[in-house]
Amino acid sequence: MAVKPGSIRCAIYTRKSSEEGLEQEFNSLDAQREACEAYVTSQKHEGWMVLLSRYDDGGFSGGTMERPALRQLLADIALGKIDVVVVYKVDRLTRTLTDFARIVEAFDGKGVSFVSVTQQFNTTTSMGRLTLNVLLSFAQFEREVTGERIRDKIAASKKKGMWMGGFVPLGYEVRERKLVVVDEEAAVVRALFQLYEDLGTVALVKAEADRRGYRTKQRSWASGKHTGGIAITRGHLYKLLCNPIYAGRIAHKGEIHDGEHDAIIDAECWDRVQQQLGRQARRQRGRPTARYPSLLAGMIVDADGAPLTPSHANKQGRRYRYYVSRDIVQHGTSQPGWRVPAIEIEGAVKRAIESFLTDAGRLTAELVLTGALENRQAITLAAALVERIDRTLLLDLDLTVTLHPDRLTLSMGTAQLRKALDLPQHGDLDAKVIVDVPMEIRRRGVEMKLVIAADHTDGRMIDPTLVKAIARGRAWFEEIVTGTAPSISEIAQREGVTMRYVSQHIDFAFLSPTIVETILEGRQPVQMTLQSLKQVDLPADWVDQARVLNFR
Repeated sequence: MAVKPGSIRCAIYTRKSSEEGLEQEFNSLDAQREACEAYVTSQKHEGWMVLLSRYDDGGFSGGTMERPALRQLLADIALGKIDVVVVYKVDRLTRTLTDFARIVEAFDGKGVSFVSVTQQFNTTTSMGRLTLNVLLSFAQFEREVTGERIRDKIAASKKKGMWMGGFVPLGYEVRERKLVVVDEEAAVVRALFQLYEDLGTVALVKAEADRRGYRTKQRSWASGKHTGGIAITRGHLYKLLCNPIYAGRIAHKGEIHDGEHDAIIDAECWDRVQQQLGRQARRQRGRPTARYPSLLAGMIVDADGAPLTPSHANKQGRRYRYYVSRDIVQHGTSQPGWRVPAIEIEGAVKRAIESFLTDAGRLTAELVLTGALENRQAITLAAALVERIDRTLLLDLDLTVTLHPDRLTLSMGTAQLRKALDLPQHGDLDAKVIVDVPMEIRRRGVEMKLVIAADHTDGRMIDPTLVKAIARGRAWFEEIVTGTAPSISEIAQREGVTMRYVSQHIDFAFLSPTIVETILEGRQPVQMTLQSLKQVDLPADWVDQARVLNFR
């Protein structure tokens, strides 16, 4: 479109908060634009002309700047394509004072004026600016009051036992905005509560539910997409067993109210299950083995889905924890399977989750976040979660760790992650966030050592066990040389180990400085472990040491 010299280029911006009615041939956006065009036409004698580019945001709230048409408008202003922005009402542009300040700053920077056709002012005068700020204050006030009114209505309705929407739980469907029992699904819910009373643990209930073929609730969306109908997870079971809806009640902000809907289980069964869940939680917190918690118990499986069981061994007074394939536990070490050090794999899982939570780009992409407010909230709360990666959080995230020969695969529930970040739910409730961590396996007999690639992006593989053994050997050798310890036998007696154990470690004091430095930097040969080093008859010559130990 050719622009005459002296013309004032006018961009019309329109917005509608909801998508309702946008499919109509003439909708609210068209009505706003028509009024704005009429106003620009009335100013034709001043040289005003309407630009053909449309800036229409349908279905976007005025409380956020994350609107495609608004972003395009600001981009065109930055390029100097616009002289005046025309809107039907000021709250079409924004409903918050902070966002308005940013917009006006962008306008002023390019000498762009702002006109509201129904409120008869523009920002070229000080009075116009004052009027605009007053109107925006009322717009923001109205928005906050509306939010309070909605929250109060929800609270009052829930006190009366009304179901106020959300995801319909297994066992119910919605008819005329009320929960109605679905007999076939209700039978599954009753069976799960009974199984928990009989078996006592969620893990056993899940195993039996899988055997019986129980599935989550199937859901159909307006888009035609279908979700659900998958195996029930531990996370689903915990939520189901703790959901007061099944006892005919409604929860709101920690308070329980009698609901209008029919219960699926009786109050006595509900109370027994809650007491049993409470006892189990206290038993977990207070058990004697709390000093050696198995962070991933019930969450770690092999590539075939077979679970690995926590196990431990005591060697020379020290306790070592492992995750072991059930075939090895039940039938002995001759069976194929996994036996991995717990500390190594737990550390790798924690670091992988920490890396995911602190990767703002991937976090926002996986959760399909919309709007600056959601982005900021997710990133801030994710940083807080990093400080408390514990068993409770991993259960809340419905974590499953799968061991493959070349990688760890972490699977977390998207809905559970959104809940942990205090974000509203939308989309596929059964979607998963998948994090793959490359790794390498070193075998020590039936035991395995994991070398996690994510921990060594620069090619280093520092072996803390090996480093500690060398340091201990040097310290003991120093004690013998200086006379602090008169003999190897005294060191062995003091440390509670054998003389052979002390002698093997003292041998490490004679490793060449180059080899020690390489080990400290994590650049030793892949096959080198403490066990393999103990089995080598170390030559005194440093060149021979490098050859025997495959150092280059």
